[in-house]
Amino acid sequence: MYYPLIRSLLFKFSPETSHHVALRSLAIANSMGILGLLHKMPQQPVSIMGIDFPNSVGLAAGLDKNGDYIDALAALGFGFIEIGTITPRPQAGNPQPRLFRIPEAQAIINRMGFNNLGVDHLVSQVQKAKFKGVLGINIGKNFDTPVENAADDYVHCLEKVYDFASYVAVNISSPNTQGLRSLQTGSAFADLLQQLKQTQTRLAEQYGHYVPLAVKIAPDLQDEDIEYIAEQLVQHQIDGVIATNTTITRTGIEGLELSAETGGLSGKPLKALSTYTLARLAQALAGRIPIVGVGGICDGQSAAEKITAGASLVQIYTGFIYQGAQLIEDAAASIKALEAPV
Repeated sequence: MYYPLIRSLLFKFSPETSHHVALRSLAIANSMGILGLLHKMPQQPVSIMGIDFPNSVGLAAGLDKNGDYIDALAALGFGFIEIGTITPRPQAGNPQPRLFRIPEAQAIINRMGFNNLGVDHLVSQVQKAKFKGVLGINIGKNFDTPVENAADDYVHCLEKVYDFASYVAVNISSPNTQGLRSLQTGSAFADLLQQLKQTQTRLAEQYGHYVPLAVKIAPDLQDEDIEYIAEQLVQHQIDGVIATNTTITRTGIEGLELSAETGGLSGKPLKALSTYTLARLAQALAGRIPIVGVGGICDGQSAAEKITAGASLVQIYTGFIYQGAQLIEDAAASIKALEAPV
């Protein structure tokens, strides 16, 4: 109800400035107790990966890269929060401008490049947060780490965040770090999964509790790629998969201003491709590994479509930018309606 006015004010700033202004404003509102009065968490329990989620609508990684705003974002009613992508060392990311709104299509193009303050900062922020709900931590590699050594970065981050995460998401699908998506294919993918699984097993014994691993994949995959990914995930006993990241295609925004900017496209134009990838993945996995559906959710119906296509949970980001926290409630309600008797 009030969000269209807030959005119109935020959209007067550059996208990256409005991002920071919005998050800081949420933190102030939360410290005053305002968010708790305005938003209630939808109660729709679901259990996957050995985790009990209060509802199936989560925040995707990328909005809170450093874990600086966990409590404020959690107060909006999300069933789970995913922070990151985080890398072993701090890095500035790509040069600005690197974030572009396309309001006519409810879309965003970004080429942020894993800008973050490093894994140690994120861990310190998680330790400070009061949030006791489901927290995913999304990990990546530094831009200057050679792809052939990428596993070292992922293992380092996994070791650092393991004892602070409800689950760990492995981002090998951002289009904005050179060579990263090559980790989704061939022996590089199998080798990475093997090293991550070995590390997870060792850390579970060390800390006395098991933290699931979920791999985040791209939408820009051929059917045979999806089948290979599914096969490897099952073979290496990975706990979950997140489908999908942003796309390098421009379907749905052709000819619009800024459509030629390089980077990953998210928002409404991503929905069809992302949901297709999810459905093909679900078919290949045949229920052996749960899927988190993300990409193009802009209303309750599109959230429900992810569940129908084979997802157990959904995540939102760009739709949240355009629709506000009402999207959490709408998505949860539409998903709940799928369970109602016909």
